[in-house]
Parts: sequence; structure tokens; C-alpha cells
Amino acid sequence: MYRRTPPPISLQQAAEGSPTLGSLMARARDTAERLKAVEGLIPPAMRAAILPGPAEGDVWCLLVKGSAAAAKLRQLSPMLVTRLKNKGWDVATIRIKLYTGGR
Repeated sequence: MYRRTPPPISLQQAAEGSPTLGSLMARARDTAERLKAVEGLIPPAMRAAILPGPAEGDVWCLLVKGSAAAAKLRQLSPMLVTRLKNKGWDVATIRIKLYTGGR
């Protein structure tokens, strides 16, 4: 007997069918949008060294490749918080973590 396989579905369709995956995708989209909102405040040469990390409550984490970029980002963090608040995000603190590229 011929067995018909279901048609492939996109990641978007899978996420819509799974509350857990949908929530994870929404959080990833939110953190990417936050980074895009503050991108203009970050020196162009540093932008490639910064990745959006998780947001929990009023704390947002940025992952940074390199300690020099992390130090500069710490100096910029008050401006980043202000920009995010002006754009509607509830952010009081930005945590800076060094990203080692694991996994």
C-alpha cells in the first residue's frame, strides 16, 4: 500500500502550531528588534561583535565578542537603556556578557 507523507512545513508554520516554539521565536524576534533599535548608538566597527541575548523582566543581556568591545558597550549602556525606554521597552539594566562562541 502506498503511504503518503505529509507535505513539508515551514519553521513559521511549525511555530504557529507549537506554543513553546512560538514563544521562543517571539522572544528571539524581540531581542533582535531591541538591538536594531540601539544599533545607531553603537560604533559601526563594534556592531559585528554584538549579539542580542535574552531579556528577562527589565534586564536585557547583550553578548559581546571581545573585552574591549564589552568595556565600550558598558560605557554606552545608559544611552542604550534610554533609547529602549523611548521606543517603548521596559528596560532598566543592560547586562554585558562576553561571548566565547561556544557550541
